[in-house]
Amino acid sequence: MLKTPDLRSDPRAARILAKSIYRELSSQGYDEKQIVALATELISEVTRQIASDQPQAIAR
Repeated sequence: MLKTPDLRSDPRAARILAKSIYRELSSQGYDEKQIVALATELISEVTRQIASDQPQAIAR
């Protein structure tokens, strides 16, 4: 059985996962522009999640 790299312990895991996702999307017919749009949306979603996890600043 093929073992999936653990993102928490293997510094190469994120790169391996990114390449796998890119290859899969490309093989399914997505072009570079669509893949970049997806990556942008993923970053935006993570940014929103981080912002919502931060305590609200107290207005002075």
